[in-house]
Amino acid sequence: MRFARWALARIGSALLVVWVVTTVVFFALRASGDPLEAILGGPGSQAGEEAVARARETYGLDQPLIWQYLLLLGRVATMQLGDSYARRQSVVDLIAAQLPSTLLLATLALVLAWALALVGALIAQTARGPVARSFSVFLRGAEVVATVMPQFWLGAVLILVFAAGLGVLPATSSGADPAGLVLPVVTLAIPIAGFLAQVMRDSLAEADAAPFATTARSRGASETRVLLRHTLRHASLPVLALSGWAYGSLLSGAVVVETLFARPGLGRLLIDGAMQRDVPLVIGAVVVVALVYIVVLVVGDALELLVDPRLRRGRGVVSPPADVAVGS
Repeated sequence: MRFARWALARIGSALLVVWVVTTVVFFALRASGDPLEAILGGPGSQAGEEAVARARETYGLDQPLIWQYLLLLGRVATMQLGDSYARRQSVVDLIAAQLPSTLLLATLALVLAWALALVGALIAQTARGPVARSFSVFLRGAEVVATVMPQFWLGAVLILVFAAGLGVLPATSSGADPAGLVLPVVTLAIPIAGFLAQVMRDSLAEADAAPFATTARSRGASETRVLLRHTLRHASLPVLALSGWAYGSLLSGAVVVETLFARPGLGRLLIDGAMQRDVPLVIGAVVVVALVYIVVLVVGDALELLVDPRLRRGRGVVSPPADVAVGS
């Protein structure tokens, strides 16, 4: 029953999110202008009145707005998203062609953000001596700066330094070219890494002062063993809980990064569709992004259930590991 309630809650949340984003995007696009412009070939179209009337009837734009909205909800519910107004191609096919590129970019950025956050937290926790502590203080300041750093500015700086200046990396990215992926991945990862590093550092310090860590030391465990066997696992839980949010943020950031680095992907497709008032394409892209975000959140919840015994047992306190329990 607990699993059934958990599953029903996630399904309900998914349906609510899809309905909200579909509604907001539909009415926002219609408020920005008539989508007939995209259907007839963009600004400056010389289509006659007969062609305009035929296009309105063909695409259902002569119907009341509320009826168009209800028809759209029906198409989204069945994933029958139709054809792009501007590209004259199936929306599903267009998204299927671009989605893998964006998922690869976001996934690599999340892995890099996790790695940078982990290294920063470990350095802060194990710093000994004046030089190491000074470097730890520097890292803390860098984390704050990274967190508030705009991605478009960071990407432009990286292009100027590594592409235009040093010439060691390409300024544009196409497909899965390893060299072309470096700058977009770093641009996406650094702001997220700064935030995750702050959370992990604080969690690691809190876990290091917990009773189970003190007990492990009293039984002769080395600092390295306490860190790797006990405190690091507990410190990773808050960061794991935030990974779903981080992935969603990376998908949003891909819109800027893919445009900046001229990289094909769902974000760039979304920008092009929005500029052309291509309602089916924009709706389809936003719904797919929302669904991916929901799937990632569900996977994150499942990983938390796997790692955190509090969630499995329904208790508020985590029991210490068996090998550090008092009297064991």
